[in-house]
Amino acid sequence: MSDAVTICECFARDGLQHEPEPVPTATKIALLNAFARTGFRRIEATSYSHPARVPGFSDASEVLAGIDRHPGVAFKATCPNPRAVERALADLEAGHGAEELSLLVSATEAHTERNLRTTRAGQWERVTEMVKLADGRFRLVGVVSVAFGCPFEGKVDPGRVAEDVARFADLGASLVTLGDTTGVATPGSVRALYTRLSREHPDLPLVAHLHNTRGTGIANAVAALEAGCRHFDSAMGGVGGHPAKIGYGAGLTGNVCTEDLASLFAAMGVETGLDLDQLAAASAACEEALGRPLHSMVARAGFASA
Repeated sequence: MSDAVTICECFARDGLQHEPEPVPTATKIALLNAFARTGFRRIEATSYSHPARVPGFSDASEVLAGIDRHPGVAFKATCPNPRAVERALADLEAGHGAEELSLLVSATEAHTERNLRTTRAGQWERVTEMVKLADGRFRLVGVVSVAFGCPFEGKVDPGRVAEDVARFADLGASLVTLGDTTGVATPGSVRALYTRLSREHPDLPLVAHLHNTRGTGIANAVAALEAGCRHFDSAMGGVGGHPAKIGYGAGLTGNVCTEDLASLFAAMGVETGLDLDQLAAASAACEEALGRPLHSMVARAGFASA
């Protein structure tokens, strides 16, 4: 196994969608530019969610038009439905499109209804249409939410998740993300699922999208690493979770803290490609943008030494 990983910084999308008050467009652009300077090669920039449902992303096109572009840095936008892909295509035609699109499904019917307002069958029909609309012009990232457990239905059958991953693979997704949406996974369940899926799809990169709701996020990330996963999502300060107007889950809903994950990987000798000084500066800028201390342990204590 290669001792190098790719971390996708998700503060500007998964992080900010949980915030009750929108962050100014100029602030988002400045933060995204800081993330690129830090060395992130994949950055989640925004979402094409309906502005009435998630008003914090009504500036998606303005954000994508305002950020600096760098060779080898891919910005990603989330697309919940075909209309979102049409908006992504319009921005691409205008010269400021995203390089990647995330296409969403949920592993349970109840979460699909709450989060996407449709059925699982209906969402898969949408995803198929979205892939056709995208027409190979973006790198597509399939996302399976509540892959380890659902706040409404409880335990999720790993076989169902495997079926969803296979469908994304058949549709041509370049990566597939498994989301521990409300932080119920354990190192054992993470290791087992990533080992199974890596065996079933040896040429398909899998992404670990872990939430730290129950304090297990970092342990789960190490389990995914040990199972062969080399792509991770995280957010500065451990912010994020479900959209602010769509309530489910409790406690600390956010993602694994980027600062803490990068610090641990560096101490383990796992290459992230990130400049830790720039990472510390970006972490401080995120706290300033939200006007409060965030949840990173490293932001308080400093980076670990190898």
